Amino acid sequence: MAPLVVLVLVTGIARLVGVFDVEWLDSWPHALRIGLAAMFLLTASAHFLQPRRAGVIAMVPPRLPSAPALVTATGVLEAAGAVGLLIPPVAPFAAAALAVLMVVMFPANVRAARADLGIKTMPLPLRTVVQVVFVAAAVVAAF
Repeated sequence: MAPLVVLVLVTGIARLVGVFDVEWLDSWPHALRIGLAAMFLLTASAHFLQPRRAGVIAMVPPRLPSAPALVTATGVLEAAGAVGLLIPPVAPFAAAALAVLMVVMFPANVRAARADLGIKTMPLPLRTVVQVVFVAAAVVAAF
């Protein structure tokens, strides 16, 4: 739930700043880029910091090789995408890549919810709705 809260709060604050001061943030896609960057920095931290790292590793389907390496790689991709969202010329590409990454990683969330392992945040139906919101935000930020 924390990533959703971060996305909503940071996007709202960025948009408010845009209305009153910074012209570039006077647009929902630009404000969403800031919110998504904050959210992805938060989620990327779980890939590196214990005890969350162990939970994320447990979510990786066993048929995939080297779960710790995959978790590190996806954490690096999330952090790099977050930085990319803050660089206007590459932000649309970063947002699109993060949307794809979220879709590719979602089966791990499904597996974790069904097997009751890893980071337990919310029931699968609600997690699915939240994931759709995250992907939609990334798509809007891409344009």
